[in-house]
Amino acid sequence: MIRRMLTPATLATRWHCCRFDALTLQELQYIYMARQQVFCVEQRCAYLDVDGRDEAAWHLAAWSDEQQMPLAYARVLAPGVKYTEPAIGRVLTWSAGRGIGLGRALVQRAIAQAVAEYPGQGLRLSAQSHLEDFYRAEGFRAVSEVYLEDTIPHIEMCRSG
Repeated sequence: MIRRMLTPATLATRWHCCRFDALTLQELQYIYMARQQVFCVEQRCAYLDVDGRDEAAWHLAAWSDEQQMPLAYARVLAPGVKYTEPAIGRVLTWSAGRGIGLGRALVQRAIAQAVAEYPGQGLRLSAQSHLEDFYRAEGFRAVSEVYLEDTIPHIEMCRSG
């Protein structure tokens, strides 16, 4: 049996980045379903994912014709919405898109979106601490001690503008 190698190019058929009010109702539903599955079910965290910041965010997702859920998703927040700096958050890769580089492509696109929208400003995110090296490779540096957020160790990280 020949197994087809999945890559971001073969699996993610389109990247889409838009403001909240440009999302279709179906896209919004699938984004929320993906976030609930990853953050609430898989990571076993009971928290309010829909936090009132989505309306002020850019929503970046990789969509596939074979999958209803976004294969990868992140949101980019304007300065002052969560932190003084622009922020990247709700970063996830859906199970069908894991292990093929979509997470790195997602973060690179989220950085590019933030730089385009908020030029010259740094970026901040709250990363799960086991991903510190992943984010460091994208230019982020730790700016806090490790802390618990919803029982998961996290660390705040910044990237210069």
